[in-house]
Amino acid sequence: MKTIIQIQKENIPQLQFGKSDVLENPEDQKKRMTDLYRSQTLGNLLQSKVKLTFETSDQMVYQVETTVWAVGTDFISLKGGIFILIRAIIAVD
Repeated sequence: MKTIIQIQKENIPQLQFGKSDVLENPEDQKKRMTDLYRSQTLGNLLQSKVKLTFETSDQMVYQVETTVWAVGTDFISLKGGIFILIRAIIAVD
């Protein structure tokens, strides 16, 4: 397992994301979307934060604790206009 680096959400725009999905299994991808929609609901209704674990194009693994504001087809939106590619997200806790 790779070392997980804690990151502040304000530093995410400086990162580059890869072109392929970090999750190969379609069931894992479906679960990720379910978890993201749940985190969006928690963020909008309760202002609850979640931990997002994601991988960058240089295969470094990062984790951020934040509120998910919106889930799109390719990106999620965090507070402050920060976006993360959905295909880069490994886990939502």
